[in-house]
Amino acid sequence: MGGVNTEVGTDQQAGAQGAGQASAVAGEGVESGFDAALREQLAAGSEVARRAIAEFAGSGVGEYLGSAVEEDFTTTHRFVAELTGYRGWYWACVLALVPGGELTVDEIALLPGSEALVAPEWVPWEKRVRAGDLGAGDLLPPSDDDERLVPGHTLTGDERLDELTGPIGLGREQHLSPEGRAMAAQRWTAERGPDSEIARSAKHSCHTCGFLLPLEGQLSRMFGVCANEYSADGQVVHLQYGCGAHSSVEAPKSTASEIPEAYDDSAVDVVVLPQQLRAAAKARAEAEAAEGTEAAAADAPATEAPAAENAEAPAAEQPDQDA
Repeated sequence: MGGVNTEVGTDQQAGAQGAGQASAVAGEGVESGFDAALREQLAAGSEVARRAIAEFAGSGVGEYLGSAVEEDFTTTHRFVAELTGYRGWYWACVLALVPGGELTVDEIALLPGSEALVAPEWVPWEKRVRAGDLGAGDLLPPSDDDERLVPGHTLTGDERLDELTGPIGLGREQHLSPEGRAMAAQRWTAERGPDSEIARSAKHSCHTCGFLLPLEGQLSRMFGVCANEYSADGQVVHLQYGCGAHSSVEAPKSTASEIPEAYDDSAVDVVVLPQQLRAAAKARAEAEAAEGTEAAAADAPATEAPAAENAEAPAAEQPDQDA
């Protein structure tokens, strides 16, 4: 683009800056000599600005977008940039005019508008690593001036830790500084703190949960580690954090009326009780006894009848003695 100013600054920022400077110019224009006549001449110089951009860029100058006064004796004219890959950008041409002079081109720039696609904000190399970027085999040494760490012979500010390790620092060359603890507490609170959505909807807090593993030191007053595999297992949680897997949670009681259980009669085994068996046996015995009595009563007349006939027969056959 051959020396074209492409400094990134959105159209909204430019408009806000221009509005503020224009208001200042409106109050100081008379004293500086920047009067209405000069303003009108500058505002009418849109074609001068278009020709200047076309001469500089060769092509790609589109629709006129308007003008704005940003400094005394100057006016910025804007045009749509019809260039491949510069959607949302615009040309800006600054014209200058002094009393008794002619319009001159002060500056030409290609700037991004509010909908332009621009490069992300520059981030220094040492600050480009983000949480979760560290992988197997990667090395991420702390910087020499890392505020999160203090030398091992320096007191950490944690009374309980300092009392145990002493001023010389046992076992470690560096300790977590008060700033490092504060930064960690801020991260942990933001992710699993009392203001999170799940904590606000929970009935119980972590400080009363049986799954909470306490920490040591000053941070133990605010945080612990969750040991519930169905919740934030292995994660640091705020003591006022909470979830639905608290150890005191009970299953909700059903308010619906109980429905009688249905039975399939064909699948039910009939069980005969002992007393029923005894009663059945007794009934059979009584029935058999009754049948025997009836049979005996029926056989008795048949056996006595011949005896009676035999007793009467001789009486009929005796001869008359008188004869």
